[in-house]
Amino acid sequence: MVPVFTKGRKVKNNYDLYANHAWYVPGVRGMFVLLGWFLLGNLLGGLVQLMLGAFLPQQIVQDYGMLVVYPLSFMPAMVYAAQKSQRNSLFETGYKLNSCNFGPFKGWQIALITVALTVGTMISADLPNYWNFKLTTATPAMKSFYDFIMELMNQMTGGPLWSSFLLTAIFAPIFEEWLCRGMVLRGLLTKMKPSWAIVVSALFFAVIHLNPWQALNAFIIGVVMGYVYYKTGSLWLTMLIHFVNNGAAVVLSQIPALQEADFWMDMMPQQTYYMVYVLGVALLVSCLLVFRRIPLEQQRGNIDTVELSVE
Repeated sequence: MVPVFTKGRKVKNNYDLYANHAWYVPGVRGMFVLLGWFLLGNLLGGLVQLMLGAFLPQQIVQDYGMLVVYPLSFMPAMVYAAQKSQRNSLFETGYKLNSCNFGPFKGWQIALITVALTVGTMISADLPNYWNFKLTTATPAMKSFYDFIMELMNQMTGGPLWSSFLLTAIFAPIFEEWLCRGMVLRGLLTKMKPSWAIVVSALFFAVIHLNPWQALNAFIIGVVMGYVYYKTGSLWLTMLIHFVNNGAAVVLSQIPALQEADFWMDMMPQQTYYMVYVLGVALLVSCLLVFRRIPLEQQRGNIDTVELSVE
């Protein structure tokens, strides 16, 4: 074991990869500060992509550039949070970004329930996403903007399957969950009512997607992930939800018969779709009721304080 040191304090949980951020617990103001650093990171990433384009073939940059640019967009926020945490470690309580409070369930059991929850959420979000698409592309101007955004996203993630999967299903869960649940929601849960904290963090998650077509789906799944984090304190579980959701999207996009399908309703006959939809909603509700069985240790949810020893 390699101990993690922060200003003379040693963290006993040495396998917490996010231990150096535990003492920064942002409220609403801190959330906007993190958003500012994230937007600055996006600007920095854009400049790096331009620099790569000046020295590398365009196809190489298009296929693999985001593997560099995407993690870079989170670096300013991560450095800022680490520095704030280091300063706060002398006089404030730290809260783990990742806890494992699964109540009566074993780890493998809660992981399987989480996968089922994700499937139920994906199906349940389909109709809201469909109507959101209809409303936000009702005018020719908005439809043109939608086509532009989709083309831009296809260019950014249109490389080989392995790089698209790595970017979407691995990098996105790691970095976005650190920011949206590990930092923002964890902080808000110590400052306001849990229901408000979950909703606000889900709105934050929607905003960082920077377009209205992904925003509603991000908000819905953000609420679900927020509730899972509140009940378990586990960033691993929210990453698992994120991984299954994004990974499924990448895999389905590779099936020729489904490449033109934007929604679940495009994949099956209408009667079958509504049967599947009802089953999906039932699966979502059933899994949420399972998570409800996990007892809460405190009002902020099952987020552990950091156990320390002073040297």
